[in-house]
Amino acid sequence: MIEQTIHSLSVPTRRDILYLLRGGELTSSEIASNFNISAPAISQHLKILEQSGLVSVRRAGTKRFYRIRREGFKDLKQFIDQFWDDQLLRLKEAAEEEERRKHDETD
Repeated sequence: MIEQTIHSLSVPTRRDILYLLRGGELTSSEIASNFNISAPAISQHLKILEQSGLVSVRRAGTKRFYRIRREGFKDLKQFIDQFWDDQLLRLKEAAEEEERRKHDETD
């Protein structure tokens, strides 16, 4: 699933759609009105975002409302966090080593 998520985010238009949806639920036509590409092209982007689990769709009559699925970012966040957490651990260890060295020099 992480590969599909990363692939979904690799296209700038899809990232822009996600930025729009940060503000709340929007219809596909409201989303499309922010772009200079066709509504069917936006629908294809929305379909890919939905398939990757990053957005959900709610149907009401003929309208489709899209919103961000925060839980869809969970795997991506965990993937990124493993690198961040590793760096923080190394920084902590380096700081502790520096403190030990300073302490040993003053003794």
